[in-house]
Amino acid sequence: MRREGSGGLWRSGDLFVWLSGGALALALLMVAGLVGLVAAHGLAYFWPRQVEHLALADGTVVLGEVVEREAMPGSAGAYRIKVKQGNRDLTGQDFRWIPEALIVTRTRPREAMVVERREWGHLYGTLRAVADGERIVAQGPQAWPALFPALREAQALVARIRRLERVEVGAINRRQERIRLALRRLELRGVRAGPEVDRLHAEAAAWQARYEAVRAEVERLRARQTAAAIVTVADGREVRVPLAQVVRVVRPNALSWAGRLRVYGSRLWEFFTAEPREANTEGGVFPAIFGTVLMVLLMTVVVTPLGVLAALYLREYARQGPFTSAVRIAVNNLAGVPSIVFGVFGVGFFIYLVGGTLDRLFFPEALPTPTLGTGGLLWASLTLALLTVPVVIVATEEGLAAVPPGMREAALALGATRLETTVRVVLPAVLPSILTGLILAMARAAGEVAPLMLTGVVKLAPALPVDGTPPFVHLERKFMHLGFHIYDVGFQSPNVDAARPMVFATTLLLLGVVICLNLFAIALRARLRRRLVVAGV
Repeated sequence: MRREGSGGLWRSGDLFVWLSGGALALALLMVAGLVGLVAAHGLAYFWPRQVEHLALADGTVVLGEVVEREAMPGSAGAYRIKVKQGNRDLTGQDFRWIPEALIVTRTRPREAMVVERREWGHLYGTLRAVADGERIVAQGPQAWPALFPALREAQALVARIRRLERVEVGAINRRQERIRLALRRLELRGVRAGPEVDRLHAEAAAWQARYEAVRAEVERLRARQTAAAIVTVADGREVRVPLAQVVRVVRPNALSWAGRLRVYGSRLWEFFTAEPREANTEGGVFPAIFGTVLMVLLMTVVVTPLGVLAALYLREYARQGPFTSAVRIAVNNLAGVPSIVFGVFGVGFFIYLVGGTLDRLFFPEALPTPTLGTGGLLWASLTLALLTVPVVIVATEEGLAAVPPGMREAALALGATRLETTVRVVLPAVLPSILTGLILAMARAAGEVAPLMLTGVVKLAPALPVDGTPPFVHLERKFMHLGFHIYDVGFQSPNVDAARPMVFATTLLLLGVVICLNLFAIALRARLRRRLVVAGV
């Protein structure tokens, strides 16, 4: 009976239905598990944890956040906890494993505070006083309410100094560099003296005077940064924390749920909009978001006409034969070439050959410092366009093959030229397929890292590729990328434990960016399909 039942299942094809359904379910579970793991770790990174006070049997005291608990290796039934104790400038390490058997008391004091600093990571302790220089402004219970006005004033000073250094000094440096290049250009022409040289020297002196004035203003503002918080850490020492170095101060144990949500939202906003700090292990990733999105958009602008025109020629104009078949095979094989190979090609062709030639032709005064003959956003986008163009060609060709020949014949019979038939009849019908190819291309480009490491991505970019300096879009600049940011933080950071939450948060963000770009393309494709259905194409 069992043999007949199995034979019936085989002959009816139900076995393959179950197998294919099981494979689909397994694939969905794997994807859901991956996204769930990344989301759980990434979103938890911003939640303010309770700060615990641990008194150990050896007399030491630890204050920090318990981030992990596991069974002790080689000790059955014993567990240990991983505590983020911070205070790296005092203890030398952010994290510490503590066997639970050594813990005598474990409490959560309401006055325990977390100080998020611009350098040296978190500081855990209790606030003793707020000082301005050597003068104590408030101490004891009055210190906490007095801390926030002083912190806001200190952060305003930091923002003002930062604006002067980044905007004012940056603009002065760029003008001085232009003057230096102009003088160098005249020197290459043999002009070493004259009214033009004198004018440039006078202009350079004026900008130098302006730089000295801005630097004096920065020094004056820095002299006003005297406010500090005096914090008592776990071992009883008092630490003076300049408020100019403080990003945020939180008492997690005293927060309500609404307060925790406010801190969560504040940290999340900082993650999206701020620049990274502490070797990318803390702060935000805005430059990486900006660089990733801009690079994908540039790649899309380049790869769309290139891939569509190539597919049109192969399907509509080229004589079908061994040569076109060989070209199709080459295009399909190109999609399987390792991405690092495209990176090597980008360095050799785009950067050294094209960029180096343009430097010699148009920027000789800047040499030996390269302008275009080095990695940058433009060359990275072109390299990724080359990497993804097979995807667009194949998808477009599939769409062209699906267009009924009768549509072309009808258009030609009505007197349309071949170009008019292609532009007004064939291309509108194949637009959904083109967008499908672009969706796949954008997804691959956003996640690629290897070719970017050779063609322009950096760990920290001093400026965005778009700013207020003419010509406003600087495609020659190096840029940050979310994928490389994940690699750098996860594998190049000296503090792996501190960097791990940032890895998950950035990974989740990269997934979100890819999904958003794809959803935009899918929505556009659906809209085009509806228009084509209405038009009867």
